[in-house]
This record gives sequence, structure tokens and C-alpha cells, in this order.
Amino acid sequence: MKTILVVDDKASAIQLLKEYLTEHGFRVVSAKNGQEALYVSRYEKPDLVLLDIMMPEMDGYEFMRHFRKERDTPVIMLTAKVEETDKVIGLELGADDYVTKPYGLAELVARIRAMLRRAYHEAPSNDVLLVGDAVLDKSTRIVTIGKRKIQLTPSEFDLLAILMTSPGQVFSRGDLLERLKGNAFENVERTVDTHIRNLRAKVELDSSEPQYVQTVYGVGYRFNPEAGS
Repeated sequence: MKTILVVDDKASAIQLLKEYLTEHGFRVVSAKNGQEALYVSRYEKPDLVLLDIMMPEMDGYEFMRHFRKERDTPVIMLTAKVEETDKVIGLELGADDYVTKPYGLAELVARIRAMLRRAYHEAPSNDVLLVGDAVLDKSTRIVTIGKRKIQLTPSEFDLLAILMTSPGQVFSRGDLLERLKGNAFENVERTVDTHIRNLRAKVELDSSEPQYVQTVYGVGYRFNPEAGS
């Protein structure tokens, strides 16, 4: 089990992240400022740090200056700051990723898992698909887009999983039927159109102008790799 150190001066933010990350299989330790985080990191030896920037006593930038002299643990900075210079400072001090508040928790977990795989050379997992701001978790069968949690039928979920597995790739109706055999699809290509229409009604903000599940006329459907990015 990987250990995540959450550093934030807001108790409510720590509690929210602790509950969510614990549900997703992580061990969570916390600190309310950079000074305390240095102490905790030396004894808990976390596998990844989620670091707020604006904190009393020692902010995130100062923490990074000290922390990088001791450890090369991955750090994802969490901040309300949006100025490009703030992002550059954080990255130059050794942060590995940068997430601007407010952020989607499902997307954050996907970023954490991706960062851990890169840092510790873990084999990639196919359980979580992340494309833009869309996150599909096969193990929990939960789909989120931005902050929206999307409720899908089993067939809609399986259809979306196929499209998100290869973002940008165009699938014909025949391709989708072949992959979905045994998943309550009749062997009629036009039934795919119905499921796509139902999927769009839930996924898209405006199903008349789909940004995620797109039609390639005369060919089939694809998941837009740039949607929500």
C-alpha cells in the first residue's frame, strides 16, 4: 500500500483527501504546514506528496527547497494560484506535477497513480482510463468528467470504456458490436447509434454538439483525445 503525505493548512481539505484516497487504497498521513511536513516525511517516508502552496510558517515553495535536498519523492502541488509564473516556480523547485484548485478528485487519483507508476517503474494498470478531464475506473465502474459523476448503464459504460481505451481511434459500428458481444447488444449495427445517443445525453454538456464522443461521418465514432483539456 502506497503512502501519500497531504500537506495543507485547512483541516477540511485534509479530511476530504484522506477519506477519498483511503477509499481508493492509499495510506494517508498529513501535515498542516511545510515545517511539519518535513518532520512527517522523515519518519513516514511517503511515496508521494500532495502539497498546498499557501500555508503559514513554511509555505510550499520553502518546503520544496528543503525537501529536495533530502528526498526525490514525487510531489504534486495543489494550489489556487493560476499565474503561469507560480507554476514555473513550483516546477523549477522540483515539483513533478501541478493541479489548480478546484480539481476533480477522480482525476487527481488518476494523476497520482500515473505518477507512482512512472516514479517506481510499476506496470501500467488498465483499470483507470484518463483522457482530458474524463476518468473511467473499471474496478469501481465509476465515470467522472470534471466534477460531474456520470451514471451509466452497463452497456453504456462498456461502450465508453472501448472508446476511451484508444482515444482518437475511429471505431465502426461493426467494430463496436464485435467488441461488445455478450453485453446486451443485439447484432444490429444501428443499435450502436441508440446507445451512443444515450451515452451522449449523459456525458456531453450539449449533446447536439458533442465534445467527447464524436461522430466521424461515414466511418463511425471516436473519443476526442483533446476533450476537456
